Amino acid sequence: MTAIEDVVQAHEAALLAYATRLTGDHHSAEDVVQETWIRAWRHVGRLTEDRGSVRGWLLRVAHNVAIDQHRSRCARPTEVELPEQDVPNAPVVPAPSDAVEARVVVNVALEKLSTVYRRALVEVYLADRTATSAASVLGVPVGTVKSRVHNALRVMRKNLRQPRFEAA
Repeated sequence: MTAIEDVVQAHEAALLAYATRLTGDHHSAEDVVQETWIRAWRHVGRLTEDRGSVRGWLLRVAHNVAIDQHRSRCARPTEVELPEQDVPNAPVVPAPSDAVEARVVVNVALEKLSTVYRRALVEVYLADRTATSAASVLGVPVGTVKSRVHNALRVMRKNLRQPRFEAA
């Protein structure tokens, strides 16, 4: 074993217990101990009993690290959850009634299409099929499905732009 491994093995439990008492939180204590081991590794030459108590040095370093972390947390402003309406660029969630209304409008618009156009749109958009699989289901060439979808969307847009278009 190396010198640092010997030090860790000898003092790990005591150091974690001390750091837990200092911080009052096991996770924060683990952070303190981790930083203490990094500093111990950097100063491994000092960690001999003939230069003083190794455990005392480790406990002092852990104490200093805990104080530094506490000061760091206190120096930052407290994070506060802002109300949703005060957050700029917050995503807008549509009301459920908007989805219902849109569904009604789309259903009426689909009813106004010819059967071949409607079936092509239903297979491609509502059944979520590719043009190739929709062509297989409909029994027509892929190009026909693509042109029917294109024309159906064009007709639907035209119908939806008309002011007399009503959903009922």
